[in-house]
Amino acid sequence: MPRINYRSSDIDLMARMIRAEAEGEGKQGMLYVGNVIVNRVKANCLDFKNLRTVPQVIYQVQGGNYSFEAVQKGNVFYQRARSVEKRLAKQNLDYWRQHPGKFALWYFNPYAPCPPTWYGQTLAGQFKNHCYYEPKSGSCDSVYTGA
Repeated sequence: MPRINYRSSDIDLMARMIRAEAEGEGKQGMLYVGNVIVNRVKANCLDFKNLRTVPQVIYQVQGGNYSFEAVQKGNVFYQRARSVEKRLAKQNLDYWRQHPGKFALWYFNPYAPCPPTWYGQTLAGQFKNHCYYEPKSGSCDSVYTGA
């Protein structure tokens, strides 16, 4: 059973997004970014209430800007998803979760050491240039439960 319901078009969109956001961090880095996308669909809390699909998460607008830099700058559309990114996206959607992205709802590249908290959220860990942040205990339990 997949972690969330999805369509084939979601695989392609998510694959393009993970490539645009983390291609330079290799397959592992792209999988961590994919964890964040799936976690936001599952969360239904904090900034991610009523986001029930991959497109809703990817095209979410917060504070007048798209949530993901690749959508803001348009580079999610620069290149088609290759078969490798499609396989990674499908892994995320079906089952794949690992630390530090396992329960993360946010990530960013600080171009410096990762701060221990980011907007009040706890640092889960770092992979290459991206820092991953989990919700504070009790603020979004749905991300910690289920598949």
